[in-house]
Amino acid sequence: MADPPARPPTEPAQPAPPRAALVAVRPGAIILARHGEPALSRKCFLTSDQYRDWWAKYEVGGLRAGQTPPPELLAAAEGAGAIYASTRPRAQETAAAICAGREVMSDALFIEAPLPPPHFPAWFKLPPKYWGVVARIWWHAFNHHEGQETRAEAEVRSEAAARALIARAESGQDVLVLAHGYFNHMVGRRLRADGWDLVHNQGFRYWSQRRYEKR
Repeated sequence: MADPPARPPTEPAQPAPPRAALVAVRPGAIILARHGEPALSRKCFLTSDQYRDWWAKYEVGGLRAGQTPPPELLAAAEGAGAIYASTRPRAQETAAAICAGREVMSDALFIEAPLPPPHFPAWFKLPPKYWGVVARIWWHAFNHHEGQETRAEAEVRSEAAARALIARAESGQDVLVLAHGYFNHMVGRRLRADGWDLVHNQGFRYWSQRRYEKR
């Protein structure tokens, strides 16, 4: 009697992929924080030309001494897997105050959008806070930039910043940015357009944070 035909060799069983590999990594949060209070006083009245000089000093100045970072921002820094800061001194000093020696990636991508004021008569004076509003309206609505970054250029920069932050957050770690009020607003707008929800909003005051999470 003939032997039965030999069975073809079977492939060894493959181990099941680990459960973690079957679950997509949820992106971490993106936290946009504003720097602490600068040392340069806003308690003054200035002409438009004087405000231009004031803003130049503001851009190279640091923080008012004696400030204490809020516990919530300290906690955000402690829980972040990556921390970025604008290259401006006020953002750098903010990072030093809250990051406890951790690595901070400095990047000019996050600097504030410029604030050149329109030329008004010398008799017209405003506090710096209100000159900032006037300058931003002229920059935003009338493209008044005096050879500095235009609104369109800042929009491109904010989109690049949002893409960089999203790419970093996709690892699953929270990302913290220590930067500036209006440019943070521009980046936040890009994040929301890309499907990120603003889940915690402290506004735009000094030391505040705005937290975005992927829907």
